[in-house]
Amino acid sequence: MFDLPTLQLSERARTGLGQWTGEAIATFGLILTIIGTVRFRAAWVPASVALYIAAAYWFTSSTSFANPAITVARGLTDSFSGIAPADVPGFIAAQLIGAAGAAWVARWLFAPDSGPPG
Repeated sequence: MFDLPTLQLSERARTGLGQWTGEAIATFGLILTIIGTVRFRAAWVPASVALYIAAAYWFTSSTSFANPAITVARGLTDSFSGIAPADVPGFIAAQLIGAAGAAWVARWLFAPDSGPPG
């Protein structure tokens, strides 16, 4: 697509507290969106995820990888979306922190005994 080799290592540095915080927030929101949508409108999960990722791309400093598999894959492209392989572990750690936080909040926010709003 970009007339580049299929597999390559990215040279684009993406690192630092701001990027990792953005990634933790992006993952937190994605997981919370999925859990909440499954709880109240399961059929809307695909649309909810797509809309959230599109929005998070713009409102986070990390451009919202929000998925370890995507993070690793972006380490294997030297295009504009790439991430240097040395920076991958920081993003995966941020994603795990964001996911754990979302699971914890969702347990409280979407408790089985709470019905749909309204």
